[in-house]
Amino acid sequence: MRNIKHEILLWVHIVSIVLIWTAILYLTGTGLAINWEALRKLPDVVTVYVILSFLFTKWLWRWRIFKGWLVPFPDLQGTWQGELKTGWKDPKTGAVPPPIRVVLVITQSFNSISCVMYTRESESYSTAAQMDESTGVVRLNYNYTNRPKATLRDRSTMHDGAASLRVVTTPQAALEGPYWTSRCTSGDISLKFRSAELHEGFP
Repeated sequence: MRNIKHEILLWVHIVSIVLIWTAILYLTGTGLAINWEALRKLPDVVTVYVILSFLFTKWLWRWRIFKGWLVPFPDLQGTWQGELKTGWKDPKTGAVPPPIRVVLVITQSFNSISCVMYTRESESYSTAAQMDESTGVVRLNYNYTNRPKATLRDRSTMHDGAASLRVVTTPQAALEGPYWTSRCTSGDISLKFRSAELHEGFP
Protein backbone atom coordinates (compact mmCIF):
# COMPACT_ATOMS: atom_id res chain seq x y z
CA MET A 1 0.00 0.00 0.00
CA ARG A 2 1.37 3.39 -0.94
CA ASN A 3 1.30 6.73 0.84
CA ILE A 4 2.65 5.45 4.13
CA LYS A 5 4.63 8.21 5.80
CA HIS A 6 8.01 6.71 4.99
CA GLU A 7 10.23 9.19 6.88
CA ILE A 8 8.28 8.76 10.10
CA LEU A 9 8.14 5.00 9.57
CA LEU A 10 11.93 4.86 9.17
CA TRP A 11 12.43 6.68 12.48
CA VAL A 12 9.89 4.40 14.15
CA HIS A 13 11.93 1.38 12.98
CA ILE A 14 15.17 2.86 14.32
CA VAL A 15 13.72 3.98 17.66
CA SER A 16 11.95 0.64 18.10
CA ILE A 17 15.16 -1.32 17.61
CA VAL A 18 17.04 0.91 20.05
CA LEU A 19 14.30 0.62 22.67
CA ILE A 20 14.06 -3.16 22.30
CA TRP A 21 17.84 -3.51 22.56
CA THR A 22 17.91 -1.25 25.63
CA ALA A 23 15.08 -3.20 27.28
CA ILE A 24 16.77 -6.55 26.66
CA LEU A 25 20.10 -5.29 28.02
CA TYR A 26 18.36 -3.93 31.11
CA LEU A 27 16.25 -7.04 31.75
CA THR A 28 19.21 -9.40 31.34
CA GLY A 29 21.47 -7.27 33.52
CA THR A 30 24.01 -6.89 30.72
CA GLY A 31 24.49 -3.19 31.25
CA LEU A 32 23.80 -0.28 28.94
CA ALA A 33 27.13 -0.25 27.13
CA ILE A 34 28.19 -1.17 23.61
CA ASN A 35 30.44 -4.17 24.12
CA TRP A 36 30.67 -7.80 23.06
CA GLU A 37 28.03 -8.94 25.55
CA ALA A 38 25.62 -6.28 24.25
CA LEU A 39 26.26 -7.32 20.64
CA ARG A 40 25.49 -10.93 21.52
CA LYS A 41 21.95 -9.83 22.35
CA LEU A 42 21.28 -8.63 18.78
CA PRO A 43 19.64 -11.92 17.67
CA ASP A 44 17.16 -11.51 20.54
CA VAL A 45 16.54 -7.92 19.45
CA VAL A 46 15.81 -9.05 15.89
CA THR A 47 13.44 -11.78 17.10
CA VAL A 48 11.42 -9.39 19.26
CA TYR A 49 11.41 -6.77 16.50
CA VAL A 50 10.11 -9.25 13.91
CA ILE A 51 7.32 -10.39 16.24
CA LEU A 52 6.26 -6.81 17.01
CA SER A 53 6.42 -5.88 13.32
CA PHE A 54 4.15 -8.81 12.45
CA LEU A 55 1.67 -7.85 15.16
CA PHE A 56 1.67 -4.22 14.01
CA THR A 57 1.24 -5.06 10.33
CA LYS A 58 -1.56 -7.50 11.04
CA TRP A 59 -3.53 -5.85 13.84
CA LEU A 60 -1.93 -3.04 15.87
CA TRP A 61 -1.94 -0.48 13.03
CA ARG A 62 -5.70 -0.21 13.52
CA TRP A 63 -5.24 1.32 16.98
CA ARG A 64 -6.33 4.93 17.17
CA ILE A 65 -3.02 6.00 18.72
CA PHE A 66 -1.27 5.44 15.36
CA LYS A 67 -3.83 7.26 13.22
CA GLY A 68 -2.73 10.40 11.41
CA TRP A 69 0.94 10.65 12.31
CA LEU A 70 1.96 7.11 11.25
CA VAL A 71 -1.04 5.56 9.51
CA PRO A 72 -2.55 8.14 7.13
CA PHE A 73 -5.22 5.89 5.64
CA PRO A 74 -8.49 4.69 7.22
CA ASP A 75 -9.36 1.13 8.15
CA LEU A 76 -11.86 -0.05 5.51
CA GLN A 77 -11.86 -3.76 6.27
CA GLY A 78 -15.30 -5.29 6.37
CA THR A 79 -18.42 -5.74 4.28
CA TRP A 80 -19.98 -2.80 2.43
CA GLN A 81 -23.39 -2.87 0.80
CA GLY A 82 -24.99 -0.60 -1.78
CA GLU A 83 -25.73 -0.30 -5.45
CA LEU A 84 -24.13 0.07 -8.85
CA LYS A 85 -25.70 2.39 -11.43
CA THR A 86 -24.62 1.76 -14.99
CA GLY A 87 -24.68 4.23 -17.86
CA TRP A 88 -25.13 1.40 -20.36
CA LYS A 89 -28.25 1.60 -22.51
CA ASP A 90 -30.04 -1.31 -24.11
CA PRO A 91 -29.35 -0.86 -27.85
CA LYS A 92 -32.81 -2.21 -28.68
CA THR A 93 -34.91 -0.10 -26.32
CA GLY A 94 -32.57 2.70 -25.23
CA ALA A 95 -33.51 1.96 -21.63
CA VAL A 96 -31.00 2.12 -18.76
CA PRO A 97 -31.13 -0.91 -16.40
CA PRO A 98 -32.20 -0.28 -12.79
CA PRO A 99 -29.51 -0.06 -10.09
CA ILE A 100 -27.79 -3.35 -9.27
CA ARG A 101 -27.44 -4.36 -5.62
CA VAL A 102 -23.82 -5.10 -4.74
CA VAL A 103 -21.72 -6.20 -1.77
CA LEU A 104 -18.06 -5.19 -1.54
CA VAL A 105 -15.81 -7.13 0.85
CA ILE A 106 -12.51 -5.41 1.71
CA THR A 107 -9.61 -7.26 3.31
CA GLN A 108 -6.91 -4.94 4.61
CA SER A 109 -3.62 -5.01 6.47
CA PHE A 110 -1.05 -2.25 7.06
CA ASN A 111 0.62 -2.76 3.68
CA SER A 112 -2.03 -4.38 1.48
CA ILE A 113 -5.68 -4.17 0.54
CA SER A 114 -7.91 -6.32 -1.66
CA CYS A 115 -11.52 -6.11 -2.79
CA VAL A 116 -14.16 -8.63 -3.83
CA MET A 117 -17.51 -7.44 -5.17
CA TYR A 118 -20.53 -9.72 -5.31
CA THR A 119 -23.80 -9.31 -7.21
CA ARG A 120 -26.55 -11.83 -7.89
CA GLU A 121 -24.95 -12.64 -11.24
CA SER A 122 -21.17 -12.27 -10.84
CA GLU A 123 -18.08 -11.84 -8.69
CA SER A 124 -15.26 -9.32 -9.19
CA TYR A 125 -11.76 -9.74 -7.71
CA SER A 126 -9.27 -6.92 -7.44
CA THR A 127 -5.93 -7.47 -9.22
CA ALA A 128 -4.37 -4.32 -7.76
CA ALA A 129 -5.60 -1.93 -5.10
CA GLN A 130 -4.30 1.04 -3.15
CA MET A 131 -5.47 4.09 -1.23
CA ASP A 132 -4.48 7.51 -2.47
CA GLU A 133 -4.64 10.76 -0.51
CA SER A 134 -2.42 12.90 -2.76
CA THR A 135 -5.30 15.22 -3.68
CA GLY A 136 -6.38 15.74 -0.07
CA VAL A 137 -9.31 13.37 -0.56
CA VAL A 138 -8.80 9.71 0.36
CA ARG A 139 -9.74 7.40 -2.50
CA LEU A 140 -9.73 3.63 -2.84
CA ASN A 141 -8.52 2.83 -6.36
CA TYR A 142 -8.50 -0.71 -7.68
CA ASN A 143 -8.46 -2.78 -10.86
CA TYR A 144 -10.56 -5.91 -11.06
CA THR A 145 -11.55 -8.93 -13.11
CA ASN A 146 -15.24 -9.77 -13.30
CA ARG A 147 -16.45 -13.36 -13.57
CA PRO A 148 -20.17 -13.81 -14.31
CA LYS A 149 -21.88 -17.08 -13.47
CA ALA A 150 -21.24 -19.68 -16.15
CA THR A 151 -24.92 -19.90 -17.10
CA LEU A 152 -25.04 -16.17 -17.84
CA ARG A 153 -21.93 -15.75 -19.96
CA ASP A 154 -23.88 -15.83 -23.20
CA ARG A 155 -25.12 -12.33 -22.36
CA SER A 156 -22.55 -11.19 -19.77
CA THR A 157 -18.93 -11.84 -20.71
CA MET A 158 -15.91 -11.88 -18.43
CA HIS A 159 -14.17 -8.50 -18.41
CA ASP A 160 -11.71 -6.25 -16.61
CA GLY A 161 -12.40 -2.89 -15.04
CA ALA A 162 -11.36 -0.24 -12.57
CA ALA A 163 -13.00 1.80 -9.81
CA SER A 164 -12.08 4.96 -7.92
CA LEU A 165 -14.11 5.31 -4.73
CA ARG A 166 -14.02 8.34 -2.44
CA VAL A 167 -13.79 7.41 1.24
CA VAL A 168 -16.43 9.20 3.34
CA THR A 169 -16.09 8.98 7.13
CA THR A 170 -18.80 11.34 8.41
CA PRO A 171 -21.66 11.35 9.15
CA GLN A 172 -21.65 7.71 8.03
CA ALA A 173 -18.90 5.54 6.59
CA ALA A 174 -19.40 5.32 2.83
CA LEU A 175 -17.61 4.66 -0.45
CA GLU A 176 -18.73 6.34 -3.65
CA GLY A 177 -17.31 6.95 -7.08
CA PRO A 178 -17.14 5.91 -10.73
CA TYR A 179 -16.12 2.66 -12.39
CA TRP A 180 -15.10 1.73 -15.94
CA THR A 181 -14.95 -1.58 -17.77
CA SER A 182 -13.16 -3.04 -20.78
CA ARG A 183 -16.62 -3.46 -22.34
CA CYS A 184 -16.68 0.34 -22.84
CA THR A 185 -19.25 0.86 -20.11
CA SER A 186 -19.11 3.02 -17.01
CA GLY A 187 -21.23 4.05 -14.06
CA ASP A 188 -21.24 4.90 -10.38
CA ILE A 189 -20.90 2.84 -7.21
CA SER A 190 -22.40 3.86 -3.86
CA LEU A 191 -21.76 1.80 -0.70
CA LYS A 192 -22.41 2.01 3.04
CA PHE A 193 -20.47 0.12 5.70
CA ARG A 194 -22.47 -2.88 6.87
CA SER A 195 -20.33 -5.14 9.07
CA ALA A 196 -16.77 -5.86 10.20
CA GLU A 197 -17.45 -9.49 9.29
CA LEU A 198 -16.01 -10.55 5.93
CA HIS A 199 -18.90 -12.04 3.97
CA GLU A 200 -18.19 -14.66 1.33
CA GLY A 201 -21.00 -14.08 -1.13
CA PHE A 202 -24.10 -12.13 -2.02
CA PRO A 203 -26.63 -12.32 0.84
